[in-house]
Amino acid sequence: MKYLPINKDLFIKNRKNFMAQMKPNSLAVFNSNDIYPVSADSTLPFEQHRDIFFLSGVDQEESILIVYPDCPKENLREILFLRETNEHIAVWEGEKLTKEKAFDTSGVKTVFWLQDLEKVLAELMAYAETVYINTNEHYRAKIETETREARFTKWLLAKYPAHSVAKSNPILQRLRSVKNQIEIDLMQKACDITEKGFRRVLDFVKPDVWEYEIEAEFAHEFLRNRSKGFAYTPIIASGKNANVLHYIENNQQCKDGDLILFDVAAEYANYSSDMSRTIPVSGRFTDRQKAVYNAVNRVKNEATKMLVPGAIWSDYHVEVGKLMTSELLGLGLLDKADVQNEDPSWPAYKKYFMHGTSHHIGLDTHDYGLLHEPMQANMIFTVEPGIYIPDEGFGIRLEDDVVIQEQGEPLNLMKNIPIEAEEIEELMNQ
Repeated sequence: MKYLPINKDLFIKNRKNFMAQMKPNSLAVFNSNDIYPVSADSTLPFEQHRDIFFLSGVDQEESILIVYPDCPKENLREILFLRETNEHIAVWEGEKLTKEKAFDTSGVKTVFWLQDLEKVLAELMAYAETVYINTNEHYRAKIETETREARFTKWLLAKYPAHSVAKSNPILQRLRSVKNQIEIDLMQKACDITEKGFRRVLDFVKPDVWEYEIEAEFAHEFLRNRSKGFAYTPIIASGKNANVLHYIENNQQCKDGDLILFDVAAEYANYSSDMSRTIPVSGRFTDRQKAVYNAVNRVKNEATKMLVPGAIWSDYHVEVGKLMTSELLGLGLLDKADVQNEDPSWPAYKKYFMHGTSHHIGLDTHDYGLLHEPMQANMIFTVEPGIYIPDEGFGIRLEDDVVIQEQGEPLNLMKNIPIEAEEIEELMNQ
């Protein structure tokens, strides 16, 4: 892995917190992701399943974690199963985890090779009454591919049909949404790498540059700073392209007078950052562009202050809508009649700001978190208002990642990334 070793205390604590919420005499199983084929012998780059990573730090395919806190045999209360490595594998595929390195990474003392799984699991299931299966219940999940986790669950429930079944996901939704300080530090690193990419691009952009050339500049800076690359598919949207919320073609030329909307950020150690910025191709905003830009920035700043312990996500978005409505009235994009006659289920401001303002972020860009429950300290949210005006040929979105604090305003992990219009212009015209 490109990233530096992570303190295994993070994973030890995560397992302890998970096991504290399990039912008596139960075990839980977590699988690595598959390596997904493309065609012939080609595969996609491996991406570890975030849950097994969260609980063990193991970032390797064909790995399984079992936790069983009430197991009568103390040495079987935490177990890692790994693909056995050898000299041949080391030569052809590179070094894999040994049992010793697996302990150094995870803090799990008992490590077996994968071929011992069925034998060891049979003993554990003879003791246990309940088995926790790991299903993906994220509110945005749309899954058509049968995952390794799903295949294992199907096999497990067929082989042991008499056991009670429980779900890991509700526990993980709550645990993963509240970050440990080590996690916050890793996400700060991802944001710092993103800052380096953005500052590089501010120095690079000029009229007639291509969107994909800008994407390449970000990729260069991310990789040279120990990131695998983009935390999600990057959006480099110049001119009218910014009005397509998930524009990812990045194949158009950036013209003098246009704006470029970036929604692009680095990952680090599987943790995401998520940044949006909008800059002028020429290095100078027009008066109209700057007026809209500053309106979006004011909404972002005021919305950020609302992210406090106890806040409810849906109520927060209602209040952000009021802020945006006021700004759109000031810009002449809405009038009083638009607001008075609006449909409450789709308020007038949605014509120009049609997406949400904030989501959890962490190991996933749209991270785990139960949105109907009150916000808590050390949750990390994006704040990303936007105004999109197809008739004027531009759209503006600004986005930072912030950590909710016990008291006061959130900590902005992107506070060092330029955002004020005047600072953007100054940096682009040095």
